[in-house]
Amino acid sequence: MKRYRIANKFRFTVFTACVLLALSLIIGNLTGMDRAYSDPEKTYVSVEVVSGDTLWDLARTYGPSDKDVRLVIKDICAINDVSAYTLVPGQNLLIPQS
Repeated sequence: MKRYRIANKFRFTVFTACVLLALSLIIGNLTGMDRAYSDPEKTYVSVEVVSGDTLWDLARTYGPSDKDVRLVIKDICAINDVSAYTLVPGQNLLIPQS
């Protein structure tokens, strides 16, 4: 059996690093790790506040049905910079749909 000897350790190291980099890029491409996904575009509905409306009622009525009402209220407050104490009749609120 013939034994090989590494003549130039630097060239061998660079070659090995290039091969490993190429293999990782190929494997990443084949497994889909090179793709980036974004969140779907958010949609909003504009609602005018009337006397007697509460954030809870607005979130339950106009918000997404698959999301916790408390999280929808938090989103409404963050988007519109309001709180339950600052709602005024005639005010327009954006309520997230998705």
